[in-house]
Amino acid sequence: MSITIFVPRDSTALALGADEVAQAIAREAAKRGIDIHLVRNGSRGMFWLEPLVEVKTEAGRIGYGPVSADDVPALFDAGLPEGRTHALSIGVVDEHPFLKKQERLTFARLGITDPVSLDDYIAHEGYAGLTRALALAPAQIVQEVLDSGLRGRGGAAFPTGIKWKTVLAAQSPVKYIVCNADEGDSGTFSDRMVMEDDPFMLIEGMTIAGLAVGAEHGYIYTRSEYPHAIAATEEAIRIATAAGWLGDDIRGSGHRFHLEVRKGAGAYVCGEETALLESLEGKRGVVRAKPPLPAIEGLFGQPTVINNVISLATVPIILARGATFYKDFGMGRSRGTLPFQLAGNILQGGLVEKAFGITLRELLVDYGGGTRSGRSIRAVQVGGPLGAYLPESRFDVPLDYEAYAAFGAVVGHGGIVVFDETVDMAKQARYAMEFCAIESCGKCTPCRIGSTRGVEVMDRILTGDQPVKHVALVRDLCDTMLNGSLCAMGGMTPYPVLSALNEFPEDFGLAPKPARAA
Repeated sequence: MSITIFVPRDSTALALGADEVAQAIAREAAKRGIDIHLVRNGSRGMFWLEPLVEVKTEAGRIGYGPVSADDVPALFDAGLPEGRTHALSIGVVDEHPFLKKQERLTFARLGITDPVSLDDYIAHEGYAGLTRALALAPAQIVQEVLDSGLRGRGGAAFPTGIKWKTVLAAQSPVKYIVCNADEGDSGTFSDRMVMEDDPFMLIEGMTIAGLAVGAEHGYIYTRSEYPHAIAATEEAIRIATAAGWLGDDIRGSGHRFHLEVRKGAGAYVCGEETALLESLEGKRGVVRAKPPLPAIEGLFGQPTVINNVISLATVPIILARGATFYKDFGMGRSRGTLPFQLAGNILQGGLVEKAFGITLRELLVDYGGGTRSGRSIRAVQVGGPLGAYLPESRFDVPLDYEAYAAFGAVVGHGGIVVFDETVDMAKQARYAMEFCAIESCGKCTPCRIGSTRGVEVMDRILTGDQPVKHVALVRDLCDTMLNGSLCAMGGMTPYPVLSALNEFPEDFGLAPKPARAA
């Protein structure tokens, strides 16, 4: 009987030697005359254990990790094909504490299926949402998304259903669905994982969006730095089209929807929806003034739904199980779940999908296991390079869009970057200004000139040149950028700068530095 062994094809696992491990397993099995079925699955999101090898047994899938090619002979000697104990064994993978306590709705299939196997996808509730949507009127689909409470998984957290309702009502024979997959935030990788590890889910979500608003064409705009994500998604599009889940007549319904991937050149500002549209049209990625809103006049001047990857990838489960099921997760106006991404100086980096309301402390300690350096955590940046730096005193605030906005922070895309007690927060504040200066599209003066002058003033503070005077100047500059910038690039750069100033004044020469552990 053939033994099924899983080795991830996710780019994190590949970077750590997964291809070499898969080849070593195939060679060792052939050498020993063992019949195996080698599946290249997605990642479970436990990156500190990658490459994570799994073996299908009667007790469940037994995991071993992190595995190197050199470990493979010894693993076979110990009985890997039967799932026997070895020093690298983590037991039944589904029972691992990192996974068992999660609430995986959007990411339910990741690490379990072959990402480009349509049969695998359908066997795990795939296309159940689209099948239901095909039997509903467009307005009913939109209402289901509205009732679920789904919001954009980005800085603004705008209700997804309202965007869809606006585009549905727009009078135009041509409409578009655009997926913002330009994942440029530091410490984020959930979009990449969707495209690499479960691309059919994104395709299904975009197809449902097309049915809901009357759009027949969609674009996935991603960055050229994601070759594995692009390859997997394009392969899945080809497979879905051949099977009738995309194309001129979706499953004989008479509905039409086509989808293609477009590559950007990696400009951070193209994560802003109007700059993305400019780039998608073949122009320089520069922010557009609003109004008109993209929902009224978007891609090529037509009504356009623009949602990010996680929003669109969550739509299938909402349609499959109903709005009430999804809305039962979360708190306040933040409904459902978010894939939090643990990065930086963290012992157990990876992806944690939990309902809104979990605290940063729970994520950092219960899932992340503290810092990799073993030192105490001093600051955590939540929400990407334009998110606030949070001190330990904020770690018990529930992760919720409104709760974070109340003290000048953002949940954003769910990226979490950890810094230990050795970090210099003045240098981090300077980095935020420099990042804005480099990535600004240059269209508006507060962002273009403000960030450049901000770097110059921060350099004076770092050399101890009249810190009180220059910190006052930085605060004034931040006020101008916050209130005068055309988009969130300049408007949010003050978040990390001001949070560093407010929470860590000693690093700017404004207060005595506390004693730190050796």
